[in-house]
Amino acid sequence: MHAFGIRVASLLRAGDVVLLTGDLGAGKTTFTRGLGEGLQVRGPVTSPTFVLARTHPSLVGGPALVHVDAYRLGSALELDDLDIDFARSVVVAEWGAGLIEVLTESYLSIEIDRPHGAGEAPDAGIDDASIEPVEPRQVRITGVGPRWS
Repeated sequence: MHAFGIRVASLLRAGDVVLLTGDLGAGKTTFTRGLGEGLQVRGPVTSPTFVLARTHPSLVGGPALVHVDAYRLGSALELDDLDIDFARSVVVAEWGAGLIEVLTESYLSIEIDRPHGAGEAPDAGIDDASIEPVEPRQVRITGVGPRWS
């Protein structure tokens, strides 16, 4: 998910909005870390769960990355109250379905599905408990609105 975020960053510009959807542990924040690396913003990029939104300024004169966790927001008005600079930033919203669509006509929707349960060890010949199982994700990308038509 991190490498995928780096690749997607090359497609984004100021004013772009990315809507991330997926279960807990699907890789939304890992994707956003990669996006931050690809955009070359100040980090570390961490989950903004308790602050709702975190801005990461560019280190190279590009757009800032605004990382939003909309899980606890009840409406698009609450999201709008965060006073996010949509025009000069790349905005990534986790759990923003039903909210982002009200605030912008164009966004990139990325849905991440992960398997539930244990994955396979990266190499069955290695007996190392510290190696995490491989859990491949399925990702659906949908461009919405004039920016992605």
